[in-house]
Amino acid sequence: MAEVPPFTHLRGMPGNTFGQIFRLTTFGESHGAAIGGVVDGCPAGLPLDLEAVQVELDRRRPGSTPLGTARNEADKVEVLSGVFEGVTLGTPIGFLLRNADGKSSDYDALKNVYRPSHADYTWERKFGVRDHRGGGRASARETAARVVGGAIARQLLASAGMHVQAYVDQVGEVKLEKPLADLDLNSTWASDVRCPDSSTSQRMAALIEQVRGEGDSVGGAITCAMRGVPVGLGEPVFDKLHADLGKAMLSINAVKGFESGSGFGAIVMRGSEHNDQIGVSALSPRESQGETIRTRSNRSGGIQGGISNGEDIICRIAFKPVATIAKAQQTVDKSGQSVTLEAKGRHDPCVVPRAVPIVEAMACLVLADHWLRQRSTRVA
Repeated sequence: MAEVPPFTHLRGMPGNTFGQIFRLTTFGESHGAAIGGVVDGCPAGLPLDLEAVQVELDRRRPGSTPLGTARNEADKVEVLSGVFEGVTLGTPIGFLLRNADGKSSDYDALKNVYRPSHADYTWERKFGVRDHRGGGRASARETAARVVGGAIARQLLASAGMHVQAYVDQVGEVKLEKPLADLDLNSTWASDVRCPDSSTSQRMAALIEQVRGEGDSVGGAITCAMRGVPVGLGEPVFDKLHADLGKAMLSINAVKGFESGSGFGAIVMRGSEHNDQIGVSALSPRESQGETIRTRSNRSGGIQGGISNGEDIICRIAFKPVATIAKAQQTVDKSGQSVTLEAKGRHDPCVVPRAVPIVEAMACLVLADHWLRQRSTRVA
């Protein structure tokens, strides 16, 4: 029998599963045969609209916006299990998305080179081997599977009156100045940038095209609003609702920051200014939930003590500029020799337009998991 290297039997599996009750496990690489996933813990008896799932995939897929990558994947979801005659069975829902437009030859020159600000070096040092084609499993291609899981979670949430909408609020220095209350979020998808304000959207698009022409990339930010969330979701210590939302969002490729409610803006405020004073509303929009206690402001972002308070949950997510750019950059190869890298391939000059459905998906996964957890918290 071959000698087992010390401690390898203690090594845990990589974190490919998200959630405790409503769980999503994803699999696959950017240029492999397919990517996919398994949703476990979805209750039986939920009518599942697969066309609605496909709509969300179409919003994320490569080629969905002229401001993104030229890679064009159909991303047609194939459901393999867990659904019968349009209704969930309560068993694992397996699904597949076949890769059809991968051009692995674009990455041949990168086989022995570490791209700046990519996972190439860290991945290889961790596992001892890596798939260099498009970043392998470290590629944002994996997030398509998250969108499927999130789309299933969204339909579960809708049955309980919860809704999630996200939009781009900043690209580079171009920032949406209108407050959320003045925006029509239903117009978000009419914009190539996924910004619900027409004039700001046009300026954002112009900046992205300018950056693309320079062979460079630019970052941005997305705001996510969760409405109709009942009081009581979230755990009071380690699994605070905003902590799990933060983990979910920070697990998305290129995310560098997360804020809930007032976020970093709270630093310069006094407690008397920041506190959400409490009152009773006779016209509460949550009357169907029997709730009339409301906060007069929402700087807490709908979460207090790690638990939802019934107000809109608002968070903001910051994305870095895409790491792969056409400009020459210095790096090294596996032997440590200096290399000048001018990346080829098909890449987004700005990730945020295609990241909106991913943000929504991760928010839906968190809410669905905590909603099911809350149902087991007390007898009545």
